[in-house]
Amino acid sequence: MEAPKPAAPAPRSDLRGGRPARRTDRNSLLNKHLTRAPAAILAAALLLTGCSGGTDDSGGGGDDPVTGGTVHMLQNADFSYLDPARGWDGGVNAFYRLIYRGLTMQAAGDSEDPNAMVPDMAESLGTPSEDGLTWTYTLKDGLAFDNGDPITSTELAFGISRTWDPEIGIGSPYLRNVIDAPEDYQGPYISGESNPSIETPDEKTIVFNLIEPFPEFDNVVAQVNAAPFPVGSGAGDEFINDVIASGPYTVDAYTPGSAITLVRNEHWDADTDDVRKAYPDAWEFEIGLEPATIDERLMAGQGTDASAIGGKVQPATLARLQDPALADRVISAEAYCTTYMGMNMTKAPFDRLEVRQAINLAIDRDSLVTASGGNQLAEPATTIIPPAVNGHKDFDLYPSENHAGDPEAAAALLAEAGLEDGFSFTLDIRSQAVMQAQAESIQQALEPLGIEVKLNVIDTSTYYETIGTPSQQSDAAITGWCPDWASSASTMVPPLVDGRVITDKGNTNLAQINDETLNARIDEIKAMTDIDAANAEWGEFDEEAMALAPMAPLLWEPSVFIPGENIANYIPNTSMTDLTIIGLKDPSQS
Repeated sequence: MEAPKPAAPAPRSDLRGGRPARRTDRNSLLNKHLTRAPAAILAAALLLTGCSGGTDDSGGGGDDPVTGGTVHMLQNADFSYLDPARGWDGGVNAFYRLIYRGLTMQAAGDSEDPNAMVPDMAESLGTPSEDGLTWTYTLKDGLAFDNGDPITSTELAFGISRTWDPEIGIGSPYLRNVIDAPEDYQGPYISGESNPSIETPDEKTIVFNLIEPFPEFDNVVAQVNAAPFPVGSGAGDEFINDVIASGPYTVDAYTPGSAITLVRNEHWDADTDDVRKAYPDAWEFEIGLEPATIDERLMAGQGTDASAIGGKVQPATLARLQDPALADRVISAEAYCTTYMGMNMTKAPFDRLEVRQAINLAIDRDSLVTASGGNQLAEPATTIIPPAVNGHKDFDLYPSENHAGDPEAAAALLAEAGLEDGFSFTLDIRSQAVMQAQAESIQQALEPLGIEVKLNVIDTSTYYETIGTPSQQSDAAITGWCPDWASSASTMVPPLVDGRVITDKGNTNLAQINDETLNARIDEIKAMTDIDAANAEWGEFDEEAMALAPMAPLLWEPSVFIPGENIANYIPNTSMTDLTIIGLKDPSQS
């Protein structure tokens, strides 16, 4: 999925310097929380999450989360969409877990294996047919929307079918890429029915017919757009004023760009939900704050800010976190997303391999680290799959001393392409200070080659939609990518280079590369049922894709967070922090 917006809640460091140690066991599941932190921060995290004892629901004063109160979220930008068929970045995905449910989901952030797939509204994980072409799920009893109407297989089939709508279905592509559908199917509003390849033989049973076997299908129906909707609902922008919740909270008030208030969904039955703890009575999201202001408020912790969380700490704040009064609240999260610059291969001169390779060689990644806040918050990336994700292979096809770029080698390639005098291109960037600094670093690295980089600054709330619309994207764009499930690398590289997933909207293949050899390799690896063996192949595939240079990996960006003193069970993650397990130590202080 697209990397989270910098100030969104999670929403993706290690306070040591230099490059993090490479893992020796790439096949072990990634532990996304406490084991990532260095010893001093680990101790603080253990205190914060209450790992030393059970949950006390009787009152406040301890370090464990208790029921009640209001958690406050301080954030810079609004969520991309409240509709799960449209949104698909780390920040909003974390938010969706509070108000929507699906058949399966990623395990709780404090579980033994937080990357595991577990049942949600389904009684168990799916049952595939012998040929792998159908998957069957049985729903739990007692499922309901926030108005009390029951959730059956019909509502699930309808909600999932919204993904095929050409205007609404711009979020996660996995449902429509994996589940079969009539060639002319355009979702229930246009085609007039739910996808006929999704069968509902009775109220509790739902059967999916796939295009081809997909061994990781439990992960597909865990995508945020696999949420139930009442039949006939959710067309257009209807969801803005009437969110139809199936999770523990529902939207009480929403002022776009300013505030969101969530209150308990009285029809959510905790007995049907093994993951969401839903400790707070309410959530209040304060939107539109400057990142530096968020840091200041969380460090001061006055009033309700003691019961607040925010995005990652800004680089200028890091030094102040050494204050002993703050140190026990500092928590880090290792990066498992990659920040990269996609180059649009449909536009000259990025249609030339030598040019794309020259850009990879010329970029000064050491300067990018500095621009991003230093080595506590960034390290040079040379691959698409980051070291923390299963399947990573350590390679560097475009090396330079200290990752500072090799302009001489780049100039030689440009000369081969007949561009020894350089060229100009437009680079899309988000309206964020760090993004601006990163773009300026690229400008400076390419300027000696006669390459002029023009910056096109796009508002954060519409950035992903803009660059994901081929008719609107410029020559190149800086963005990020995270795996949609971290237990394998199957969702790390293919969405960025598979030519068959290029769409008019919600496009993830920013380079618009469509290489038959790469496409065939994707099919070959996806068909493998041995996930460990497949991960090894994804590492090889990463190198094969980078030989064609459709993008320039820039950085792996770990993060540092400082929650309010009254926050408990906060386990930050650089892709999607699990908000559903967060609570307060003392609800009376919120």
